[in-house]
Amino acid sequence: MSRIVKGGLIQCANPINDNSTPVVEVKRAGFEKHLPLIEEAGRQGVQVLCLQEIFDGPYFCPSQDARWCDTAEAVPGPTVEALAPIAAKHQMVIVVPVYEREQAGVYYNTAAVIDADGKYLGKYRKNHIPHTSGFWEKFFFKPGNLGYPVFQTAYAKVGVYICYDRHFPEGARLLGLNGAEIVFNPSATVAGLSQYLWKLEQPAHAVANGYFMGCINRVGTEAPWNIGKFYGTSYFVDPRGQFLAEASEDDDELVVADLNLDMIEEVRRVWQFYRDRRPETYDDMTHLLP
Repeated sequence: MSRIVKGGLIQCANPINDNSTPVVEVKRAGFEKHLPLIEEAGRQGVQVLCLQEIFDGPYFCPSQDARWCDTAEAVPGPTVEALAPIAAKHQMVIVVPVYEREQAGVYYNTAAVIDADGKYLGKYRKNHIPHTSGFWEKFFFKPGNLGYPVFQTAYAKVGVYICYDRHFPEGARLLGLNGAEIVFNPSATVAGLSQYLWKLEQPAHAVANGYFMGCINRVGTEAPWNIGKFYGTSYFVDPRGQFLAEASEDDDELVVADLNLDMIEEVRRVWQFYRDRRPETYDDMTHLLP
């Protein structure tokens, strides 16, 4: 009997883009806008659901406005506590990005994993943090320090790789070596420099590692930051690099696809990439350049 898991992704525009609105109100509005889509996922029988990066607010990283640090919280904390009963009600795993506050002045771009019974399983902290004009992420986020964990959920072994992480094949490989069957990449990325990579890198990770990927991007534009248009196009891709379901560039959407996990073993028997690895030749990758 096939191991088929129904996966879901939510892409959504931020409802309030206004610097004069208190940040706690912006966060509350973003959370509440997602609730109907999360409930719809439950009604459709989604078993593993992932939300987009910084799902309950704007992508504030083009600014250096420290007010947004007030939206950070402990993980587990209020967001996990609010979603845990929904996960249990629908028997649905929820992967939820959270702006995490570990202690005063120490923040991470984090994703929490809630199992289908509402139990908090753990978290991943984004490891690769860009810091260039337009992406002042290191102003808000410390690079992750939890490695590349994989979570045994009720339905599948799940890993997370957040936004800019997707440009680095090393972590994608480690998620596979750690046993991931489905890897989610919640993102906030705009048209321009890297849009052409959106459908290249992540299918390549799926093929190179023989797992499924769920890739989520938000939609719309967010003044006053005006970094550009978030182009949506969230999708699922299988271990052969085939697209299973894809969203539009503009609309709030729930993307649903059936993921046949038996394909993982089938593909890995044909493409023996893990067998043919030569880790003893890779030492130079762990050394800093001069």
